[in-house]
Amino acid sequence: MRNYVQPGNSLAIAVPYAGGILSGQGVLVGALFGVAAIDGAQNAIIEAATQGVFDITKEPALAITAGARVFWDNTNRRITTTATGNFQVGIASLAALAADTTVRVWLNRVPAVGT
Repeated sequence: MRNYVQPGNSLAIAVPYAGGILSGQGVLVGALFGVAAIDGAQNAIIEAATQGVFDITKEPALAITAGARVFWDNTNRRITTTATGNFQVGIASLAALAADTTVRVWLNRVPAVGT
């Protein structure tokens, strides 16, 4: 195929956050969510993984069950189970206790019912 570009497991994106981003942190650009492969300053072009399973910072004191839909809180730059005002990024592949700082997330944009 002459029009094939790449598999899409990772994509080059511009870092949208003042203060930049660290490798392993979630990043949301428009409707594109990924996990930063490297550190980058604001507006720097970095690679972000768009597929896979990652341990990502979660909302403090929030317990998350395995199989729960999880969302990106772009204001606080963390995973939550609150859908309103947040962007769905995947499904928790393991349960996370309230005391845990991260949750294991399978990046998979499963639309909410009716959307």
